[in-house]
Amino acid sequence: MDAELTRPVLRAIGAAAVAALAILCAVATQPFIARAGASALLHPARHRVSRAAPAGCTEATFAGEGVRLAAWRCAAAAPPRGTIVYLHGIADNRTSALGVVDRFRSRGFTVVAYDSRAHGESEGDVCTYGYFEKQDLRRVLDAIDGGPIVLIGSSLGAAVAVQEAAGDPRVTALVAAETFSDLRTIAAERAPFFFTASTIRDGFRMAGAQGGFDVDEVSPLRAAPHITMPVLIVHGADDLDTRPDHSRRVFDALGGPKRLVIVPGAAHNGSLRPDVWRTIEDWIDQYVPPSDGHDPRSGSQ
Repeated sequence: MDAELTRPVLRAIGAAAVAALAILCAVATQPFIARAGASALLHPARHRVSRAAPAGCTEATFAGEGVRLAAWRCAAAAPPRGTIVYLHGIADNRTSALGVVDRFRSRGFTVVAYDSRAHGESEGDVCTYGYFEKQDLRRVLDAIDGGPIVLIGSSLGAAVAVQEAAGDPRVTALVAAETFSDLRTIAAERAPFFFTASTIRDGFRMAGAQGGFDVDEVSPLRAAPHITMPVLIVHGADDLDTRPDHSRRVFDALGGPKRLVIVPGAAHNGSLRPDVWRTIEDWIDQYVPPSDGHDPRSGSQ
């Protein structure tokens, strides 16, 4: 065959070979990528607690569902009104409750803040985004004497609080900041660009098997219609990690008194600004008013 005629043929064959090799490599690496995705989902970074309990607080341990949960129990510094349980976000720990402790102790609340399973100083090897965490929260509430009880959760903690509140009448009110609507949607949205639909599907399957939980059961959206206590939903308008539509979907599905606050200019973990905290305080005062005429605003920061 003439050389001038063979060159295009050889180039075409070479291009096809390269394409075939790329496809084979991609197929070969899909199981590895899926395993890596499952591992990342189950094992968020663990940040140890490096400071002592703040003033007015003592170290505590709660029995969760098969795990021990490290915590702070902080006594009210004003006439008692109830208990606030704070739940932190992913890859965080109870130290993010410092502002809540300072703000609400002075307003008559006992504050309980604990490290979620597989976080901080608590036991547990995997995070299940509410599947087991809501059972942990239920056990923590078992150890609280009386009420009223207000849950304040951020991100992961908000999702856990919503899922538990659906089946726990002891919860008087709930503040959920930057919740996701369901695990499958938020994990798929946050997956790196090279994760294909099949890789994500395989990753979920592996995560569920390794973590011993049903991924599709992790759904604040599914829990929301069963919640009858007042709920305040807060979300940053510019949150690109967990988009505000997650909170909007949960809000629309709620079955009881509710309010939605979309915070202009706030990204993820940025919606709880000082002005928003004042809104939260006023909202809580509606449902857990002081019992002795003490003005809770006198202790606000």
